[in-house]
Amino acid sequence: MKVKTQGNTIIIQDTQGDVALFLEKIVTQHDAYKKANLILDISKKKDATNKDVLLFSKLSALHKKEKKSFVVVMNEDFDFNHATDKVMIVPTLQEAKDIIEMEEIERDLGF
Repeated sequence: MKVKTQGNTIIIQDTQGDVALFLEKIVTQHDAYKKANLILDISKKKDATNKDVLLFSKLSALHKKEKKSFVVVMNEDFDFNHATDKVMIVPTLQEAKDIIEMEEIERDLGF
């Protein structure tokens, strides 16, 4: 697991390819991340499925409740057409950053 901070956003990259184990590590260390926007990068897992994404739904809801952004980066081979709408997912790290920037603007405007 690699952790990188950029401004008010924390980017956590899975380095092992085990989504459940990655999520468990994040949940146990969540107090360190709960005050920041969060990008979880699981793009190295080539065979990630919608079930993998759904594992993040509770954590995503918790972050949104705290008025923070939560984005998961999948690899470009993921079928985004059949993805869940419970978790914000994107194919690239840059798109995740763009989503967070847009959500920050929306929050600043009171939406």
